[in-house]
Amino acid sequence: MPEARAALGVESSLTGRRWVWRDGVEDPALLRMGAAIAQRAGLPEIVGRLLALRGIPLEQAAHFLDPKLRALLPNPSSLQDMDKAAARMALAVQQGETIGIFGDYDVDGACASAILASFFEDLGIIVHTHIPDRMTEGYGPNVPALEGLVARGASLIICVDCGTAAGSVLGEVTGKADLIVLDHHKSEDALPPILATVNPNRPDCTSGLGHVCAAALSFLAAVATSRDLRAAGWFHNAQLAPDLLNQLDLVALATVCDVMPLHGLNRAFVKQGLKIMGRRQRMGLNALMDIAGVTKAPDAFTCGFALGPRINAGGRIAEAGLGLTLLRSTDAHDARTMAERLDAVNRRRQGVEAEILDRAMAQAAEQREAGHPVIFLAGKDWHPGVVGIVAGRIKEQFNRPALVGAEQEDGSVKGSGRSVPGLDLGTVIIAARQAGLLTSGGGHAMAAGFSLPAENIKRFHAFLDERLADAATLPDTVDVALDTALSVSGATVELAENLAMLAPFGAGNAEPLIAVSNAQIIRSDRIGRDGNTLRLLLKGQDGGRLKALLFRANDNPLATALEDSTRPPVHLAGYLRSETWNGRTDATFFIQDAARA
Repeated sequence: MPEARAALGVESSLTGRRWVWRDGVEDPALLRMGAAIAQRAGLPEIVGRLLALRGIPLEQAAHFLDPKLRALLPNPSSLQDMDKAAARMALAVQQGETIGIFGDYDVDGACASAILASFFEDLGIIVHTHIPDRMTEGYGPNVPALEGLVARGASLIICVDCGTAAGSVLGEVTGKADLIVLDHHKSEDALPPILATVNPNRPDCTSGLGHVCAAALSFLAAVATSRDLRAAGWFHNAQLAPDLLNQLDLVALATVCDVMPLHGLNRAFVKQGLKIMGRRQRMGLNALMDIAGVTKAPDAFTCGFALGPRINAGGRIAEAGLGLTLLRSTDAHDARTMAERLDAVNRRRQGVEAEILDRAMAQAAEQREAGHPVIFLAGKDWHPGVVGIVAGRIKEQFNRPALVGAEQEDGSVKGSGRSVPGLDLGTVIIAARQAGLLTSGGGHAMAAGFSLPAENIKRFHAFLDERLADAATLPDTVDVALDTALSVSGATVELAENLAMLAPFGAGNAEPLIAVSNAQIIRSDRIGRDGNTLRLLLKGQDGGRLKALLFRANDNPLATALEDSTRPPVHLAGYLRSETWNGRTDATFFIQDAARA
């Protein structure tokens, strides 16, 4: 097959990337399909075309644009062990038992824990929660924490977003309390010897829900438990069933932050959950949005870049349970105080990350030059709470699977990895553990955690290189895949609002990447608290004007080129969005890449 021609003739942009048209942009059959979708659904032509490019068939276009939970919500019983789990949770409610919830220290774990805690407390049940400290307890269930929940009276313990690979730990608590796992992480180990393991990624589960996060599983567990209680007549007169739809804001937040694919059920969860979030009824999220400067209706970007990093920050370098406490807060003053603490912790996390990143990038470049398909780094003074973020940055920079570890005082290395599409890191990590190279490890196709003795570093790296050898064939940088090109005057508010019909954007549903061609920069200035945002005013050959923004300008090589006083004409690649300020709505272009015109 001949190589695709460069879009707008850009073989190497200012960041060294080739611009190409997204697959199908020039396919006459897809163009006809797009026109048919637009005509039947009464949509703008460009929206129909973009739906066709994303593989949305004609008959599903309406459901994609307006996904309804009542049409897409599965029967929770389709999940293996869900009926057993729901029956036990319903019994705990009926008998007035105390319930313990053990959650992971990330956004998904916090949201999943908050959903279940709220559900049971609304039913009059005493709930105790525990989020493990990353530094002292590590990932997943541990015996002291579980026994601590038992000591506080828990006769039922639910592990959320963890537990599938913790059979030996859970086995030590069996008999002291009934145990349920609600998890979505892959594991090739034997299932834990407990009452129920609800995990759509366990080998014998045929639910087809392997793409949902733990918060979604907690929501489905609450639905199933409510169903059992209703069948038992529990909600008759005295007891009102909790309004589970109010928990969808947390399902949406977790789905986005855990990078779940935004199609089908997940799309419905996020679209409906963002509406709930927009009501700002949850005090913790409301306070966090205020602290983060979110003034518009929340979207997937709000979840992934404003809320998620702040909630995660506590689990990374400070108080592990602070995010969960914030999500459960019912006092506005307390919520504000906790949001401010998380914001401060997140700024500290950014500083810790920056200290590591420069050294890690230099070492990563050396490994790539040496021919390693996989980048694996470990440092003695690196904070284990930020190594996953650093791995993600390296993966983006070099287009290679990247794993970053922190060497501990006891001679072990604990770390996180991030992969690229098409290369399943989670499965390889499990295989490395089974081969005796790791003391623990697991995760998803795109992200995983691990720990190993320092003496195994070279053997582990060789194992990664062998199992993920196909990474060596990847280009050093990812092509910029464009959906369409516009003139400056063509980048209108109306078009931006049409593009927004495809939201929410994220994994599995990328925001349309647009090229604005032959733009003249007629003004540039720095804005923001630290001058880290570059604001441009563009002028087109046809006289049109457009505002454009470049974030993280302080460490972005594009900024220097775009501030060039000679003002050469440029092509810009980015996202076109509408923004409303002081009652006025304008189109703004968010720059991702640039090239000389």
